[in-house]
Amino acid sequence: MSASNYITSSSAISDNIVFKDNKPVFENQGAEVAELLLSVYQHFGFNYPKFYKMDNLSKLGWLAAEVLLQNGFKKDDYRPEEIGIVLTNANSSLDTDLKYVETIKEFPSPSVFVYTLPNIVIGEICIRNKFKGEQAFFIQEEFDPDFIVQHVNYLLGNDILKTCVCGWVDLLDQSYHASLFMIEKENHEGSVAFSTENLNAAFGNRI
Repeated sequence: MSASNYITSSSAISDNIVFKDNKPVFENQGAEVAELLLSVYQHFGFNYPKFYKMDNLSKLGWLAAEVLLQNGFKKDDYRPEEIGIVLTNANSSLDTDLKYVETIKEFPSPSVFVYTLPNIVIGEICIRNKFKGEQAFFIQEEFDPDFIVQHVNYLLGNDILKTCVCGWVDLLDQSYHASLFMIEKENHEGSVAFSTENLNAAFGNRI
C-alpha cells in the first residue's frame, strides 16, 4: 500500500520560521509564540476572524494547515468525506488546560474551556476547509513516523479516505513545533514516497 501513496506537500512552523515544501517562506526571529502566530497570519494575508478566538495550539495547527494547502492542493478533486486528518503531539491541550485552571480561581472561562481538548485543532481546520473525512488525534511521547505511516496507509489503502493531512502539532508555553504533510494516492511533480524515512527526514529538518 505504501508504494502507491505520496507526500505531495509539507509545511512546518518551528524556531520562528515557517516552511513550505522544505523551503523557508517567512520568519520572525525573537518573537514569542503569540506574537509569532499573529505575524504569520498577517504575513500571508489570511482572512478568518475566528482565528483570533482560538487558543495557541489551534492557531499553530490552523496556520500550518493553511500554508500546507496553499498553491497546489486541488481540494475540488475530492469529496469532503474523502479528506481526513490524523495528528499527534506530546502535550495534548496542556497549554490551554493550565490557563483554564487559572481562570477557575476567579470565574471559569467558557471561551478557554472549549479548547481543553487537543482534537479541537482538527475541528478548526475541518470547519475552515469543510473536510468531513476520518479524524484522529493521538498523544505520543515523541514524533512516531512508523505509526503515522501505518495508520494513514490503512485509511487510504482501505478507501476510508482518498487523501489525508497528517503530522505533529505540539505547543506548551513558548515551546512549539508543527509539521504537517499532505498524503495522496496520485504522484505529483515534486512528490516523494510516503515512507517512514521520508517523513522522519522532513520532520527532522524542522528541529
